[in-house]
Amino acid sequence: MFLRSFFLGSAVAAAFVAALVQPAAAAPWTRGFVVREYGFAFRYGGREGRPETAPAADCARGSAVHFDNENEMRKALSRQKWRSKQEIDYIVAPPGIEQARLPTYVRFYVWGRAVSYRGWRKGIETYINPFAADDPGQPQVVSKISDGFDLDGDQKTGGFSSPDGVRGVDNALYRAWGCDAPFRNPASGTLDLRENTQMQEGLYTVVIRLSGNQNPMNDNDATVEIGYSPDKIVRDARANVASDYSYRIVKSEQYTKLKAKIKNGVVETEQVDRLHVPRIGWFPDQMGDADFHKGRLGLKIDSDGRAASGFVGGYRNWLDLLSENTFAQTGAEQGIRDHEDAVALYYALKRNADGLPDPKTGRNTAISMAYRIKAVPAHVVDPAMPAQVRRLKEDEARVKGFEMVKAAMIKAVTTKIVQPVPLGTGEGQFPAMENTIADLPSKEFFLKNLDAPGRLDEKGNVLPLAPAPTPERQVNNTTATTIASQSAP
Repeated sequence: MFLRSFFLGSAVAAAFVAALVQPAAAAPWTRGFVVREYGFAFRYGGREGRPETAPAADCARGSAVHFDNENEMRKALSRQKWRSKQEIDYIVAPPGIEQARLPTYVRFYVWGRAVSYRGWRKGIETYINPFAADDPGQPQVVSKISDGFDLDGDQKTGGFSSPDGVRGVDNALYRAWGCDAPFRNPASGTLDLRENTQMQEGLYTVVIRLSGNQNPMNDNDATVEIGYSPDKIVRDARANVASDYSYRIVKSEQYTKLKAKIKNGVVETEQVDRLHVPRIGWFPDQMGDADFHKGRLGLKIDSDGRAASGFVGGYRNWLDLLSENTFAQTGAEQGIRDHEDAVALYYALKRNADGLPDPKTGRNTAISMAYRIKAVPAHVVDPAMPAQVRRLKEDEARVKGFEMVKAAMIKAVTTKIVQPVPLGTGEGQFPAMENTIADLPSKEFFLKNLDAPGRLDEKGNVLPLAPAPTPERQVNNTTATTIASQSAP
């Protein structure tokens, strides 16, 4: 008995000593996050407390002020030589507007109808046919500092350096749209705020899961998964995104699995031909797959693992980007409300596109960009039963309308053949303007003189459209206007 106990004790002691001298075996680990902030990776160069329109290091002329006031509206309408002075005067200040039941809405929809038709002749809806309008000019970023990635592996291209001094950052979307008023300041830009508010209120959810076999802060063979979750974001009593809740991850759509390396909490993934993640948005119709080309992801994990921030990016088709931004509602609604001009944004994208050249024309079809990410800890789990992206039946009509308008715009731009407004989509502010100006004393002037994509009968019903005329191609409009290369004051 004694010998047996002795040998057993010796064996245990030997095992204990061996455990002390052997290096600890690496253990599998997993960390999850739910994204609380998701938007274009634009760097705001203004001082805190100053308006987005103020000049700063990023935007020498400040942000865009399209349709911001009567002077800007008059400037936009004066570019159409076929408009009379009386028409411009009436549009800018509708006679009798103070007698209307909803004067603010009257002006909103009259202005919206007018800016929807700015082609080289009457009758061309210019959000669907942006090439048919003069380039009104878009302030562009003059800063040389940008967030994002070196997507093409060439430090001599891109024109930006990262805040850490890495050269060759490719973020041409920032240069093109970084001075667009509703995206310029994350603290107060209307669309920047709206996309995050809508996400946090349940429109969509983005989750990230990291895993490996070495250490969460240092792992040479880690895995990153990013994708959509069907579970709505949980917020605490102060409306902040709550930590440590569980979210399922959908692996069939808007999902990508990437190899990665982690060093001191910095996560860098491989670059892949197609990177599928949810895209930003503020309405169900514009939601879907971002579909980055040559995409990658980078994150910085806090030392305590309680937060993560970084970027996901690549090249995206610039016509998709234009559609998603312009037709979330209507081109005019977003333009008048947020003081941006989708026609100006079209020309800015066309000038700055820097990726995926068309094999036939050689023109770049994509633009480099990135989404910024800020995330909190979460349990990201595989669903017990197959899960998929939420698509609500009540959103079907809106999504269908968006796809119709998007298809018309892409056909117009790629063929340079003027396309009509798809009836029933609301584009061209029809019949919103007709319904809103019903009690405006000067309504007959607008009904007679302003273009419209359709007509109403005496009862307010939409009349069927007449057969489409022979397609008309674009006339020469090669002069590109930009307000970009001026030095900051």
